[in-house]
Formats: sequence, structure tokens, C-alpha cells
Amino acid sequence: MAGAKDYLNSNVADNREQIQYHVKEILKLIGEDVEREGLLETPARVTRMYEEIFAGYSVDPRDVLGVTFDEQHEELVIVRDIVYYSQCEHHMAPFFGKAHIGYIPSGKIAGLSKLARLVEAITRRLQVQERITSQIADILEQELKPHGVMVVVEGEHLCMCARGVKKPGSKTVTSAVRGEFRTSAALRSEFLALLKQ
Repeated sequence: MAGAKDYLNSNVADNREQIQYHVKEILKLIGEDVEREGLLETPARVTRMYEEIFAGYSVDPRDVLGVTFDEQHEELVIVRDIVYYSQCEHHMAPFFGKAHIGYIPSGKIAGLSKLARLVEAITRRLQVQERITSQIADILEQELKPHGVMVVVEGEHLCMCARGVKKPGSKTVTSAVRGEFRTSAALRSEFLALLKQ
């Protein structure tokens, strides 16, 4: 996985002063004293955090797959437990979890770290979990042209745990299936069984 420096959002960097100004204004509007010691550097810290957590806007997820390799492996490949952090587009509250990706190559494979980078590029922006799941599957299908793709994403959403219905510990699970996974219950079962090992 690339370091934080590789995942900085140039849009945020170009607008640092404006973002800091608006963060300071929000602090005032919620009733805070922006001159107290603990908040003096908060606008700058929030801006630096935004650079990192919204770094996906500076990356085309298709480019992340980069170099692929010709390989006549046509059996299931799985990368599971890819930890991600994202921000809900409805409340700008964090959500996080794990993504699991499986695909059956058709003569072309991606470096395994590239799958984790793909998840990173898609999740580091305002998102919904359903879109994340579909985007991962769609990009893999378009770029690798595999026989099939299956993606399962688990997420815990602070907009549901810390506010609103307030149900901490609840998890959302989404899946996307493409190609042979769509038509073969046996393949889907194999993928899901391997996730449990």
C-alpha cells in the first residue's frame, strides 16, 4: 500500500486556506470558542486530514491497476480482508470495514497489491457502500476482462452507530457479481466458503 504522501488530495492542497476558513466558521456556528488553545490548530489539522481521507479524488481508479500480466491462470484468485476507510456522502460521517475481491482470470492478472490500491482509490472520497462494491467489480471487469468477478464489502457506518438509530456494532454487507459468478451458484459458494477460512 502506498504511503500517505502518495495519497494526498491536490484539490484540498490547492484550497487549504478556504477550507481552513470554513472549518473555523463551522466551529463558531456550533458555539465553540475558536481562540481556545485546543482549537487554534484544528482548522489546519482538519484540512490535512481531508487531504488524506479524500485522496481518491486525485486518482483515477482505473489507472491504479497499472501494469497487468499475461498469465494463463484461470482459477479463482481472492484477496480478502482489505481494510478501508471512507466517508458517507449523506452525513460526511466515517464508515469502515473490509473488502473481499475474487476473480477468475482469462489470460490477464493484476498485481495483488493493485487490488488493495483499487479499493483505496474508490473509498477515499464521499461514498456509499453500495457504489463502492459495484465500482470495484465494474472496473475489474472492464480492465482485466476476467471470466468472472465477485466483490463482498462489509462496513460499519458511524452515521448509523453514533447518530440517528444509534445501533453500534451493526454491519452492512453488500455484494456484486459479474460474469461466471452471476450464473454459477457453485462459484459463489466457493468464494464465500474461502472467505470464512
